[in-house]
Amino acid sequence: MAANGQQGAALREELGSFGVWLGALGLEPAARERDLACRLEALGYGALWFGEALANREALSHAAILLGATERIAVASGIANIWVRDATAAANGAYALNEAFDGRFVLGLGVSHRPIVDPRGHDYGRPLAAMRAYLDGLDAHRYGGPAPAREPRRVLAALRPRMLELARDRAAGAHPYFVPPEYTERARALLGAEPFLAPEQVVVLDSDPSSARSLGRRHMQIYLQLPNYLDNLRQLGFDEEDFVGGGSDRLVDAIVAWGTVETVVARVREHLQAGADHVAVQAHADTPAAALAALEELAPALGLKAR
Repeated sequence: MAANGQQGAALREELGSFGVWLGALGLEPAARERDLACRLEALGYGALWFGEALANREALSHAAILLGATERIAVASGIANIWVRDATAAANGAYALNEAFDGRFVLGLGVSHRPIVDPRGHDYGRPLAAMRAYLDGLDAHRYGGPAPAREPRRVLAALRPRMLELARDRAAGAHPYFVPPEYTERARALLGAEPFLAPEQVVVLDSDPSSARSLGRRHMQIYLQLPNYLDNLRQLGFDEEDFVGGGSDRLVDAIVAWGTVETVVARVREHLQAGADHVAVQAHADTPAAALAALEELAPALGLKAR
């Protein structure tokens, strides 16, 4: 399985500058999600990213739903939790999906979070060591099924320096989540020029500070309960006062791109200016339909060409 930063150039070309992090759109009934995937592909977005939690779709079957509904767009797990399936299963799945769907699947892997891992009966004590061992398993595996035209690519969910170094050395790059452009600049400096860097950016199309920040806090509330994100935010200069009450205005404004289309697009492009190759745009709204409408409105402003 392809596991070095030289694969970054291929991902830059194939995924383009902007994709969609599905968020709530990835929790719609499968028939509706297939329609959404086709619509987002037609708008010109380069990739569909989706998560994996305790009580939603398993990552590789989820990828198959999206790949089967589309023709050109890349589909990337963001992330497939390494505690959910062993390295052999992940490798077999990545090979099978890429052989079946023209190499469009990117295996995004992550260690997830203790509150998600502990209920499965695993020991979250040494997540970095667990990821290293998992990558060793991927590299050692020899797939016996029909081979895809090229080796599957993998990226790692990475926030702290040692996981970024692992993404640099053992994967095609990194997919950070819940980060501002300031973080992207730091990540690029550590990764170097070649690895692929694809941060997620949540957006709210609302110019009223009160209602926009309220929506932003609703999005952020679950993440402010997870120590990995809090530790990363502390490294960026935020403190305990920023984490109470759903997040201070300063924190909301750092994490959530809100405002007019022009303001939101400018923030998304800040990640590119800071060194990102690709930004996974997550639209947060009151309803999935409103989130899709936001992505439809943003697409031409991002310079995407409808197909």
